[in-house]
Parts: sequence; C-alpha cells; structure tokens
Amino acid sequence: MKPQLILVVDDDRNLRLTLKDLLEDAGYTVLEAADGNEAAKQLDEQQADLVLCDWKMPEAGGESLLRHLSAEGMIERLPVIIMTAHGTGPNAMTAMHLGAYDFVTKPLDMNEVLTTVKRTLHHLALQREVEQLREQRFQDGSIREQIESAQQTKLVGGSSAWLEVFKAVGRVAKTDVSVLLLGESGTGKELVARTIHENSSRKQRPLIVINCAALPHDLLESELFGHEKGAFTGALNQKAGKFESAAGGTVFLDEIGELPLSLQPKLLRVLQEHTFERLGGTASIRADFRVIAATNRMLEEEVEEKNFRSDLYYRLQTFTIQLPPLRERRSDILPLAEYFLARYSEKNHQRVTGITEEAIVALQQYSYPGNVRELEHIMERAAVLSAGRAITKEILAHALPVLESSPAGSNIADFLRLPFHASVAAWEKRLIEQALLESNGNKADAARKLQIHRRLLYEKMEQLGIENE
Repeated sequence: MKPQLILVVDDDRNLRLTLKDLLEDAGYTVLEAADGNEAAKQLDEQQADLVLCDWKMPEAGGESLLRHLSAEGMIERLPVIIMTAHGTGPNAMTAMHLGAYDFVTKPLDMNEVLTTVKRTLHHLALQREVEQLREQRFQDGSIREQIESAQQTKLVGGSSAWLEVFKAVGRVAKTDVSVLLLGESGTGKELVARTIHENSSRKQRPLIVINCAALPHDLLESELFGHEKGAFTGALNQKAGKFESAAGGTVFLDEIGELPLSLQPKLLRVLQEHTFERLGGTASIRADFRVIAATNRMLEEEVEEKNFRSDLYYRLQTFTIQLPPLRERRSDILPLAEYFLARYSEKNHQRVTGITEEAIVALQQYSYPGNVRELEHIMERAAVLSAGRAITKEILAHALPVLESSPAGSNIADFLRLPFHASVAAWEKRLIEQALLESNGNKADAARKLQIHRRLLYEKMEQLGIENE
C-alpha cells in the first residue's frame, strides 16, 4: 500500500527536518514547506493526506493556510494539525473554528505528535469508509426513503411499532374526533400532534399548543379560556384564551395529566359542548376546534387514585395512540441518527459525512431514557464535535451521557437489531474480549483460542478499539 503523504509546514528548518525524520521512521512520506504560501502551492500540485502546520510564521501562517483550504473546499477532506506555542487558548479556538482537525503545543512532545497524526489518519480512513457505507445505504433506498418521507412528515422510522403509529395517524387525521397520545417523555407526542393537524381538514387554521405542566395553576384557566378586563389583579385588558384563538384549528393540550382537578369539569364541558366563558365573564362563547391531548402519565391509574376525572378521561380517549419508547424500536435508531445528523450539519453549515460502524453499535446499545429527543440532542452535539467529519465512537463518548456496552448475556436477538456490518463488528469485539479475558490478557494465547494469526488479532483490537487491560 502506498505510504500516506504528510506535509510539514514550519519556518524553523531544523524542526522541519526533525519532524521529517520522525514521520519517515514511522512509515510516512513527508514533504516540507517554509510557510503557508509555499504549502498552498504544493497542495495545489499534489494531494496530501495530512498537514502538520505551525500557527505563527513570518510570511503566511497557519491561519492563512486554513482560510485558503476552506476557500478551496479542501478543509473537510484534508485534516490539518496546528502546532502552536503562541497564546495557545485563543489560537486553538481560532484554529478549530477555521476547520483544523487538532492542535499540538510547542515545545513538541514527539510521542504526542505521532499519536495525534496516527489518530487523525485513522479517523480519515474511517471517514472514507463511512462515506462508502453511506452511499451503499442510500443506494439501497431504505435510508433515503425514510429521510425523504421525514422531510414531509418529520416522523422518521420503519419499525413495526412505529408503522402502527403511522397507520393510526392516517386513520384519525381526516376525522374530527379527539385524540389522546400516550407515551414516555421524548417519544414525539407533539410531533405526532402536529402531523395529525397538518394532515387534517383544519391544516389551514392554527395549531395552538399549551403545556399544562408549564404554567402555574392560577394562570392556566386564563390561558385556556381567556379573561375579561378586571377579572383579577393585573387583568388590564380583555384577553382571548387558547380555545378561542384556535378558531377552526386544533388545540394541543400537552401534559394533560397535570391539569388540576378544579379545571377538569370546565375542560369536559368544552369538549362536549364547545362553549365556555372567559374568566370573570358571563357570556357563553362558542368556538370550533379539535382537541389533541398528550401525557406521559398512566391516566387509568390517575383515575383510580382520584387525580383525574373518569368522565374526562373517557371523553379524551375517543381515539388513543400509544407511542413506543425508542428502546422498543431500535431499528429506527440509525435512520433517526442519520436524519438528525443531516439536519444539524445543514443548520451548522457543515458537510454531512456519516457515522462509523463502531459509533452505530454504540448508538444501538444505548438505552435512551430520554427517547428520540435525547437522540436528537446527542446527534446535535456530535455534529458540532465532528466538525463535518465522520462521527466516531470517541466523539459519541463526549456526546452520550453514558456509553453503554452490550451486556455480557446478550443473545443473537440483540445483534439482529443492528445493521449487518455493525452486528458483525459487535460479534468480533465480543469474541476477542472474551478470548483475552480467558487468556488473562495474553494476546498470543488469545489468538490461539480464536485460531487467527497474532498480527490479525492486533489489527482487530486496534480497529475495534479494544484495550488489553
């Protein structure tokens, strides 16, 4: 295999030669440049795999070279490691903002330089592999179809549990009945409510959202029904409530389980008769609206414990949709992650690259107590940390609250939830870790147990991120 090409840029000739010797001894091909202008000319003539560049030079420094590479559209495929001893903090911030992959401080620790170069080139190789895998996934149509569908409905997923949600939305959207959405926090209840509204005959009218848990109880009645001038201290003007403002549209009552008992009879009347009075008023107001309610509580239990009126509960549950937690629809994790990555890469003006197989395994194995909302936040953080490059397991370690590993007792069903290549990688990792455990860390013995060459074991351990502890 052709040696990887590294361009060393520094105005100190002795340092350039030291780095050249170090890198060539490690098996790399090395070019030299005395400043950013000379480096830019060399990069225009031939393609390098990595640039190691000083930040401050008499002519054009690292900042100038980064700006040139960015303008030429090269910064995302050509990793640049900055060397600096001048105002390290501000320089590091500027360098990373301009697209540098990493930075090392002077005086240089040569072991750190080699480690950083090796890690960067390994990440570059993963990025290329991810681009190929991503292209394959898009060619087979499954990921593309789900993301294209998501552009219209924002409901990403193809698992059997999620398809039941799609079918239920399709059945109820064109009707005018009340809908009750049940599910844990973060499962997408508001998104489903919006999808129902956008596919209903009321879509040209407003969707009014009110979170029953977010407002103090003494303000909730005024928010829902409105108030007359002077109804209470501070009511200086007449105000229309949410039901009145909905006029022909939809009212989404999120966290309906938090509605105080004192307001539940009034809400029941609104649902039955579509009439109400403003707070402090006597005139009945009739309004045309549809109600969609949502809660993460078990309303049947709330009814038994007298925290929720049974007649209101029966009225709300005319049509109920149960939203599954993300841990019960693991085949949707990758399409969702791809969708969020695309969204936040575009939002942050970064090129979409993709997710490595190891990172996919980590995403698949995490339990997601915060459900889809948590996955979205994870991918948003990961997109920022990756700076448009491939998202690796190491990047996810900074984005995931806890990077969980597969339980020792997991069976074939756990791996069948993963994409094929991710499943194979997970199995290989499990086998190698078990062999090392049984061999007390002796790699030669572990290789014999696995019936593979020791060199292959070393390569697999590095590839899969296995440390021989």
